[in-house]
Amino acid sequence: MSKEETLNRVRELGLLAVIRGPSQGLTLKMVDALVEGGVHGIEITYSTPDATQVVCSLNKKYGQKILLGMGTLTKAAQVEEAKAIGANFIVSPHFETELAGAMVSSGLGVMIGAFTPSEVVQAYRNGSDVIKIFPGSLGGPAYIKALRGPFPEIPMMPTGGVSPENLREWFAAGAVAVGAGSKLCPWDWARAGRFQDISMRASEFVKAVEEARR
Repeated sequence: MSKEETLNRVRELGLLAVIRGPSQGLTLKMVDALVEGGVHGIEITYSTPDATQVVCSLNKKYGQKILLGMGTLTKAAQVEEAKAIGANFIVSPHFETELAGAMVSSGLGVMIGAFTPSEVVQAYRNGSDVIKIFPGSLGGPAYIKALRGPFPEIPMMPTGGVSPENLREWFAAGAVAVGAGSKLCPWDWARAGRFQDISMRASEFVKAVEEARR
């Protein structure tokens, strides 16, 4: 999948599940439950145990059915690793010049984390395709709206503080997509084997995204 196709699909889906799973096995089950519920944008973070093995397994099982990326990249060496195992996009929680350069050079879809106006501009000028506004919970939709005032050309995706109840506010503020973690796929539900509940929550999120963008 080309970078353009990846970014178009991010916009089309409007929702990325940000997964920090408790174990390799549970993470795979979490993703299965999410896909069953209609969530097809999946970000596996490097903070997940055996994250690369998880991505390899998901690629083998789902292929192009899902949009699969890796997040919480903090080292340049992780960029080539993520690309080699088939990630379509890569996400960092912060801006760092060396890391940003490696991410952009990969040819994958790039989302660099930023929060302040200066960080947002710096990340965008260094080649980030979408700016991950993190943590989104600190500023809320009003903060995205404020940033979009001086920077209407910069695509922004909040991660953190996203729920079905406030999705309409995020998109109304100008977000191109949203990233959702624990509110979409709670760890305690996975540990308790509540995968059907995760599927139902996923369906609620997907429906809320569709309604928010009408």
